[in-house]
Amino acid sequence: MKPSKSLLVIDDDKGFCASVRDFFRDREFTTVTVQSGREGLDWCTANRAEVILLDQKLPDCEGAQLCAPLLAKCGEAKIIFITAYPSLDHAVQALRRGAHDYLSKPLELMELQLAVDRAFRTAQLERVEQLQQLHTHRESRHSIMIGESGGLLGIARLVELAAATRAPILITGETGTGKNVVAKAIHYRGPDPSTPFVDANCGALPENLIESELFGHERGAFTGAHAVHKGLFEMADGGTLFLDEIGEIPLHLQAKLLGILDHGTLRRLGGETGAKIDVRVVAATNMDLEKAVEEKKFREDLYYRLSVLRLHLPPLRERTGDIEELSRYLMKDIAPDQELILPDKELHALCAYPWPGNVRELKNILERAIILRTGGTIYPSRLLEPKAPAAGPGATAPLACPDCPGLPILPLDDMEKLHIVKALAAFDHNHTRTAEALGIARSTLLRKLDQHCLKPGDSK
Repeated sequence: MKPSKSLLVIDDDKGFCASVRDFFRDREFTTVTVQSGREGLDWCTANRAEVILLDQKLPDCEGAQLCAPLLAKCGEAKIIFITAYPSLDHAVQALRRGAHDYLSKPLELMELQLAVDRAFRTAQLERVEQLQQLHTHRESRHSIMIGESGGLLGIARLVELAAATRAPILITGETGTGKNVVAKAIHYRGPDPSTPFVDANCGALPENLIESELFGHERGAFTGAHAVHKGLFEMADGGTLFLDEIGEIPLHLQAKLLGILDHGTLRRLGGETGAKIDVRVVAATNMDLEKAVEEKKFREDLYYRLSVLRLHLPPLRERTGDIEELSRYLMKDIAPDQELILPDKELHALCAYPWPGNVRELKNILERAIILRTGGTIYPSRLLEPKAPAAGPGATAPLACPDCPGLPILPLDDMEKLHIVKALAAFDHNHTRTAEALGIARSTLLRKLDQHCLKPGDSK
């Protein structure tokens, strides 16, 4: 396979060019040689060079004068300027015009190798940094909180306070209310958004591996541990670790988590000593942790340690005033290059719907409506026509929505039950896939099946 990186040599000394080409023949980059400034510019017009060796004296120009035009065509290239010792001032001029490094002739090939390797490493690190900045920018865009109703304005103020502290934070709210968005907002509005943001769904981590995944392990800690493994806490060192579904973390690991929060010291599984770690923990749950504490399923001391600052996100049905703004934002996020129309009648239908899946369900419905549209207008209400469950003895008929007579308003529990039944049917009662589609942990799904008296069926 042809190497993707290139070293361009611009030097009129054909013997030197041949020596460099032979010396770097088996490297992970391609070496290209040209004998004039014009040839070098032409090559850079059609190709990309990561590193350029540029001689001071060329037949058609001075090498120092060529730095700016070369960088205009290959902006990320690292230019190594080659000069004779009596003309060191030319090297200074080249550095001022953007050259990365310079070497004096005559030079040793090993000296050249060190300079070229250093230039390639610098180019790679800069690309990694640019990708990190792009990732940070994209993630910060998705940490925007939309709306002011239903207490969300107060939440936004708490987010600003939370962003300025390293204290643990607990975010509560129903599934799909945007707890991960709030966690990202806290991180990316902090003093240094370039630090790591690592998220972990405690309910999705296998119980036999959760300790290793969170805290890491030493070599030989257990069968199959052939190397040292960094856990999510270490990956988030200096930044934020978002622990979603914190209520699902096993009781025997809660003490270890409490120890890290209290002392800032991490000990890997199988390790004998601990190491200092600086991680801000943001935890989230849709579980009633106070009830879990009463039932001895969650440590009381850990609950109070996590909830130094607590943010509760209201469900979407309590902030219907935000649905229009949310819908416009989500439509733009889903289809940024398209001008889409959401009719007022459709908006009224969205506002009348109880949204058991909250903002996540709203985004899912809008995305499906955009995919299924035939023109510039979308009709998400056509995807919101649930059938009422069979009425039991003494059950009352569902209320009709005044603005949309064909859309019944069901009790919230019935709506959630209906939604789960439809999801199970869509995935042939595969609990794992159904939980993933609903955006909840498998254990949460099983708990809700029991809550709604639904038979678990075959465990898949």
